[in-house]
Amino acid sequence: MKQVMVASFFALSLLGLAASAQAATVLVAFHTMHGVDDPFVGANPIRDIPGDEAPWEVARFIHGTLDTDGRLVIIVRGLVFSNDPRVQPPSLIGKNDEATFRAVVSCLTADGSGGVITTNVTTDGFPASMDGDANIHTTIQLPTPCVAPLVFVIAGSEFKWFAVTGSD
Repeated sequence: MKQVMVASFFALSLLGLAASAQAATVLVAFHTMHGVDDPFVGANPIRDIPGDEAPWEVARFIHGTLDTDGRLVIIVRGLVFSNDPRVQPPSLIGKNDEATFRAVVSCLTADGSGGVITTNVTTDGFPASMDGDANIHTTIQLPTPCVAPLVFVIAGSEFKWFAVTGSD
């Protein structure tokens, strides 16, 4: 009986090692994002994605990971309009007016002819509070290869970014 238990434990350990060897690798991990501000407000798109027409800030924090299997997790806390006169009406300052946030993963990839193209993969919407809080947890189909990935948080209602991986 003892030999069966040891053999079973050994077999399960090998299965666990095999599973972890096949596990996805973290492609991008981030603990900050840059809110859309000058010179990106309504101009100078990044990877073909324009910034919103009003500035946004990350009031508290954003953490996220993207792995090689396309699993994307973003914890958004406090993604809101900045204190800026372009925010109209002013009562929206420090608030989010979108019911949902989406994410975009942007990769540079091969075009099949020896060139490089930008491929943007957009998620469905995830509920967002007026305080700018949301939890994005999904799996996307990454292009192959996915080089120099960027992660955006965008509006749920239009294709404009509010935050992108980076720092102030």
